Amino acid sequence: MDRRTFFGGLGAAAAGAYFARAGRAARAAGANESVVIGIMGCSRGLSVGKSFVDRGARVACVCDPDEDRRNRAREQTGAGKAVADFREVLDDPSVDAVVLAPPDHWHAPMAMLACEAGKHVYVEKPCAHNIREGRLLLETARRTGRVVQVGSQSRGTRVIQNALQLVREGAIGDVLIAKAWNSQKRADIGHAEPSEPPPGFDYDLWVGPAPMRPYQANCHHYTWHWWYDFGTGDAGNDGVHELDIAAWALGVETHPSRISGYGAKMYFQDDQQFPDSQYVAFEYPQADGTLKSLVYEQRIWSPYPQQGFDNANAFYGTRGYLILAKGRGWRLYGPDDELLNQEDGAFSVPEHVDDFINAIRAGGRPSADIEIGHRAATLAHLANILARTGRGSLRFDPGTERFVDDADANALVSRVYREGHWAVPRGV
Repeated sequence: MDRRTFFGGLGAAAAGAYFARAGRAARAAGANESVVIGIMGCSRGLSVGKSFVDRGARVACVCDPDEDRRNRAREQTGAGKAVADFREVLDDPSVDAVVLAPPDHWHAPMAMLACEAGKHVYVEKPCAHNIREGRLLLETARRTGRVVQVGSQSRGTRVIQNALQLVREGAIGDVLIAKAWNSQKRADIGHAEPSEPPPGFDYDLWVGPAPMRPYQANCHHYTWHWWYDFGTGDAGNDGVHELDIAAWALGVETHPSRISGYGAKMYFQDDQQFPDSQYVAFEYPQADGTLKSLVYEQRIWSPYPQQGFDNANAFYGTRGYLILAKGRGWRLYGPDDELLNQEDGAFSVPEHVDDFINAIRAGGRPSADIEIGHRAATLAHLANILARTGRGSLRFDPGTERFVDDADANALVSRVYREGHWAVPRGV
């Protein structure tokens, strides 16, 4: 199989390899054998990968452009090999599933390549760098029949499922507004000039399908989150968790039709490109003519929590409200602020991994299926596009996933790619 023309179509040899891998995955499920995984991105990926190992999975290989990171991950997971190039993971016929935790600009291209290679996918949130890539990944997952679980761990965690079950059963009446907030203190990334990449770090491989730009020290490990070409800001980093939970509580299964609000840098005076402050309202018209609303607040310069919680949700119903913090549990209140019910607990990566493995074995869809992950990521993208265009309001067509009469906003539905790169998806 010619890895460098992966998206050019599957030839006879590739199709044979695909069905061999798919058959192996089916046999593993039927015989209750260990799932064999490959890990890409050996920071967050190492953490998630250890949960797979704790659940009996075997790590065939780990992958990272940073030599130190991949070697450390190999030691800690017992992986058979450590590689720099993700295509070597795809070529390994023993790998049933991949754990993808690279920078955001790699999420969807890697996930699509993995699906095409017959691998199931656990991809960290957000599932895609932009709206168009999210749609293409969803379509690829459905066409190839691969299980794609997004790392929105709240979806697979029982304590949070319990809270949302109460909401769905009407414990606080009809939920009209759901709020999500991201309130925490981030670090200043300062200012930097282009320089040479550190030894052992393959920067060209790291940039991948994104536009090539000179390396600089504050656009590297983790700080890539705050750059347009590589990240999705904190709305796509931490905020997407709460955005997903808020949409879950509202019971909406489509995109919003109007986005209003603002996003700006109000505190940091560094090289970050994304807003440090956002206040965005998403409107969901209902079939009966009523409206549901999702509100997102972000202040990543706050050294204090909001309502006792740093990152959390509030669901406002016609008979009460529920406060949920994915790291602490939930509290249900009735009229006159009476505490009616509560449960302590935190989101669980192990439970989410179990959910993914069970979906592979049973052939079903996981709790954070790619369709759910795409809707959640789109909320973060919409908030960021609102900020980048400087519009106070945007209209969005959920069916076409395009903005109404706004060429500037539609230019940000996708992104610019490095010309001729092997990982540029078809259809972008």
